[in-house]
Amino acid sequence: MKSDFVIQIIGLIGTFLFFISFQCKSNKNLFRVQFVSYLCYTFHLLLLGAITGGISYILNTIRSFCLGSQNEKLKSKKMCMLICTLQLVGMAFTWSGWISMLPVMANIAATIAGYSNNAHKIRLAGMLINSPLWIVYDLIVGSWAGILDEVVSELSMIISIIRYGWKNLDHIKE
Repeated sequence: MKSDFVIQIIGLIGTFLFFISFQCKSNKNLFRVQFVSYLCYTFHLLLLGAITGGISYILNTIRSFCLGSQNEKLKSKKMCMLICTLQLVGMAFTWSGWISMLPVMANIAATIAGYSNNAHKIRLAGMLINSPLWIVYDLIVGSWAGILDEVVSELSMIISIIRYGWKNLDHIKE
């Protein structure tokens, strides 16, 4: 019982950090804060036994590191394709039925949006694809922190749109 509580707390730390990430003005800082959030979620999901989700978050961590870096090769379309391919490979090795497709489809959508470097696409993919698929996955694997994270993330994306204005999102300076 105590270990379940600790596992959920690790996830809640990731939730808090992910919420904060959408309040960052620059995409670079957004990805840096998400990097730490994803580390928390990797441990959280692996401790819950949700292996496909845990592997997907390892790849999210790598994605955020790449997108938050100064290295143009790490922010290239080739790296985007590599990360998406690794999501599919991870799914193949951790396959546990259709449930394994949920985090992978969510993360491929978020990866493509992130590599577009377009704040509109990042938020739309998050609100319409990534969060809904992760909510279903989190319900199935028992990640209460994950469900909260996705609900809070949806709210944070909406707040960022209201705060900066939809038209102004892509005009924020790094």
